[in-house]
Amino acid sequence: MRILEAVVGALLVLSTWISVLATLVVPRGLRSRHATMVRIMVRWPFQFVADHCRSYDTKDRVLAWAAPLSILATLLSWLVLFVAGFGLLVAGFGRVPALRGLKEAGSSVFTLGVVWSAEGRLVLLDFAAAATGPVIVGLLVGYLPALYGAYARRETEVTLLVARGGSPAWGPEILSRHWQVAGLIDTVPELFRNWERWSAEVSESHTSYPVLLDFRSPRASRNWLIALLAIMDAAALELALNPTRADGQIRLAIRSGFTCVREIAASERIPYDEDPDPDGELDLTYAEFCQGIDLLRYSSYPMERSAQDAWPHFRGWRVNYESTVYALAYQIDAVPAPWSGPRRRPGQRMAVRSPKDRQPSVARDRIQAQAETEARARAAAEAAAALVAAGAAFAPVPSDQECLQVPVTRPQPGSSAPAAYRAPLGPDGSLGTGARPGSNGAAPGSGSAGYEG
Repeated sequence: MRILEAVVGALLVLSTWISVLATLVVPRGLRSRHATMVRIMVRWPFQFVADHCRSYDTKDRVLAWAAPLSILATLLSWLVLFVAGFGLLVAGFGRVPALRGLKEAGSSVFTLGVVWSAEGRLVLLDFAAAATGPVIVGLLVGYLPALYGAYARRETEVTLLVARGGSPAWGPEILSRHWQVAGLIDTVPELFRNWERWSAEVSESHTSYPVLLDFRSPRASRNWLIALLAIMDAAALELALNPTRADGQIRLAIRSGFTCVREIAASERIPYDEDPDPDGELDLTYAEFCQGIDLLRYSSYPMERSAQDAWPHFRGWRVNYESTVYALAYQIDAVPAPWSGPRRRPGQRMAVRSPKDRQPSVARDRIQAQAETEARARAAAEAAAALVAAGAAFAPVPSDQECLQVPVTRPQPGSSAPAAYRAPLGPDGSLGTGARPGSNGAAPGSGSAGYEG
């Protein structure tokens, strides 16, 4: 019996040390089954409560507690296992009752010194147990700055994307805003270059520290996975719509993005197809794709291909990452943005929030007058064209000399589009879900991997 206690105690101490080293020390994606089990057990009650929340904001606040508490629970579980392991070792080698061994081990691990043994053969075990507690706490103290540093770097890029891609982020919104703001379209290659590096860093940090997957963004409408999905969708749209303007950096952004989500999925035991068919079906429907194209038309975004011609090419790119992103988004309960797949609780789709049009009254009146003038000019030009088509002699447009002095123009990048080219605004001044293309979100989904254009 004493030998069995000693063997079980030694195995407990050894396995616990392996779990500690795999979680806190080894700089690669080693998975401790114990730490994973604790993380799942801690998250389960929070997920159960969150699944019954009616609003997504409430759900996000509930789930925000799961990851920090799982770190604390993992530390406590390690200490308990060390106490149990050293207690059985003391009982086995010291020929004392198991309860007495646990008291002595607990006194040593927590450096209390209230119980000790005078026998020389147990002094070494007491010293080892006494050193274990501070070492574990010290390793965790060094682990937390690295963990929160990786979290801060991840969230910095996600926050920067709010101004460029909306909240929550959406691929068509990224392209639309970059075209509407003067000079911003030239920064698109730099944006994709930054997200290529971001994907590599997130891939490394989130496979080494899986608990980062459960750390949520400071705002409910933001999420690191949805931001990455928006970047890949924006890149796929650009490649599908404008093949002659395709930049190598855009392809690299897509490849680094789906490589990141695949490595994270592999660490989470989520299956995926490494070489999918470019003609494979998507869970994103053609109708939802056309909603994104409609948004680009509203902003006068240049498109070399029609929606029908661009759809097969977009599908060929998105099949690389759709199913993997959808599975991860379902697991971590990411913000239900457009084109992001199903969630545990249906009906919580969140529309993209656009900034309100805030201008001084003088500028607003000038833009309105310009739009009215351009509308009259277009009407005059159409009337003149109709006369020519009918074979009538062309005559100057009567009476309205102001119209003749204003050229017919289309909205240019960086300028405020006339009312005729704008999407209807909702009651809060943003593009509402009834008028905004793509605000109804995405359908439930799967899909998979490998289009090279």
